[in-house]
Amino acid sequence: MKNSGILYICPTPIGNLEDITFRAIRILKEVDLIACEDTRVTGKLLNHYKISTKLVSYHKFSEKKKSEYLINLLLEGKNIALVSDAGTPLISDPGSELVKSAGKNNIRIIPLPGASALTTALCAVYRESTGFIFAGFLPKSAGDKKEFLLKHASEDIVFYESPNRIVKTLDEILKILGNRTVSVARELTKIYEEIKTGSCEELIEYYSNNPAKGEIVAIVRGCKLKNYTAEQEDIVDKIRLLKKERFSTKDISSILSALTGIKKSEIYDMAKNIN
Repeated sequence: MKNSGILYICPTPIGNLEDITFRAIRILKEVDLIACEDTRVTGKLLNHYKISTKLVSYHKFSEKKKSEYLINLLLEGKNIALVSDAGTPLISDPGSELVKSAGKNNIRIIPLPGASALTTALCAVYRESTGFIFAGFLPKSAGDKKEFLLKHASEDIVFYESPNRIVKTLDEILKILGNRTVSVARELTKIYEEIKTGSCEELIEYYSNNPAKGEIVAIVRGCKLKNYTAEQEDIVDKIRLLKKERFSTKDISSILSALTGIKKSEIYDMAKNIN
């Protein structure tokens, strides 16, 4: 509508309070209202930057009810900023109902660039591919999780995870996809920031001995799963037997190449993705 207000999608820091743009600070000062997940969390940010704009709670349990209230204010000409507790709204955070309703009512939506745990983690690790699949949080049920992981096995999979579940999740990935390379980024931009990359087995051992704390972004490297011939399946079985005896991938490829006549490089490629 011509006289309606503007809905600003406003990213906030994911940890370090300095990670906010000048523009975001200006918008938060200028709008009539800030819709946030937790007024206590956002209040700390506003106090830090001496922003006195009124806050209203808007979280996943009140999305539909509060969306109607906020839309009416926007239609009256009020400008509103939508923020989440940390990072960019709508990236595994509330906001979709409000954006959907704003679109239906022809209300102008202005997204601001800013902090995101997703992109921060992706920038910190080496990946062969530029593409990726973002899962938000992985499916909860074992069946749905397995289906999702296998469907996207050839792609880099990025997801958020709880520190209490990371070891279990890595173990599930190991059983479903093999001993993939995974990066675990936690407490990004904070004092105890940690980014570790290793095989599933290495990270399971590490986090079993050093329980993770803080929010986590995990990146599972993609690798195509192959349909093996009967001969190749026999080699796969032998690879697994040798791995149980703790032979290295290099030694396995040399041994089986000598026994079968298959190139070392081919067996090595098979062995590195088999647990």
